[in-house]
Amino acid sequence: MAKTDYQNIDEYHNAFTGDVQQRMQQIRDIIKKIAPEAEEVISYQIPAFKIEKKFLIYYAAFAKHITLSSPWSAALLEQFETELKGFKLSKSAIQFPNDQPLPLKLIKAIVTFRKAEMK
Repeated sequence: MAKTDYQNIDEYHNAFTGDVQQRMQQIRDIIKKIAPEAEEVISYQIPAFKIEKKFLIYYAAFAKHITLSSPWSAALLEQFETELKGFKLSKSAIQFPNDQPLPLKLIKAIVTFRKAEMK
């Protein structure tokens, strides 16, 4: 991943290959399905989605994981406490290891929760 001046999400995805690119596209598709009104942007040189100038969610790819990030609320962390066990977690990021299947159902639920929080 040499390029670091991405202008759009497609450019970011194209900096990766194969499975990582496919995993990111799955996350992108989930976000677009749940929040079709969200604007796709690059923020901090990673993919992000905004609704009315507020950031819904970000994601980024790394050598060993894909990170889903946002300023997680205490309510969100409490809501998904059981499902998040086993994942590396911080106040703003969840790491999904590349050597494990993406928890698509959990990602859908998190994006849905974040969208509801923004109202």
